[in-house]
Amino acid sequence: MGLLTILKKMKHKEREMRLLMLGLDNAGKTTILKKLNGEDLSTISPTLGFNIKTLEHRGFKLNMWDVGGQKSLRSYWRNYFESTDGLVWVVDSADRLRMEDCRRELACLLQEEVHTHTHTLACLLQEERLGGATLLVFANKQDLPGALSKEAIREALGLDEILTHHWCILGCSAMTGENLLKGVDWLLDDIAARVFNAD
Repeated sequence: MGLLTILKKMKHKEREMRLLMLGLDNAGKTTILKKLNGEDLSTISPTLGFNIKTLEHRGFKLNMWDVGGQKSLRSYWRNYFESTDGLVWVVDSADRLRMEDCRRELACLLQEEVHTHTHTLACLLQEERLGGATLLVFANKQDLPGALSKEAIREALGLDEILTHHWCILGCSAMTGENLLKGVDWLLDDIAARVFNAD
């Protein structure tokens, strides 16, 4: 038996998944990752590159990539798309002023709109590498006063127009941990059904 076959079987057996966490800066991506990993939340600074954590959950090995969301870094997002099984899009529910930015960036990632000439080529390049990835939208910071509801964010981001990916939106709080595991569980179920044929 060739080495490649064995390695492929091993990876399959390990049930490994690559999850990419994206969103605008200050949405709470790093806080969510730290909360999931049981780390201290009092010392979080903006992510200028990326953080990677490998977590075990329900027999799956999750390689979670948390990539900085500042405007200057967004053009680099596409460098992380390769082999992504699931995309976690984190939204700051209290950041009403940037909801349109948030919608536009997500639409570009998923190749739902290609009408702005500056984004066209980038969007086309990205389309294939995120093709079919399961999308989980975390409407984060639900614990803050003035946070938009999950339904309002679903509408603001135009999620119902996304037909190319399985998606789900959940209101959550990175600080309290509310719904974080529920979201990860949904993501795993969807990816497992697609990638591992739910074996």
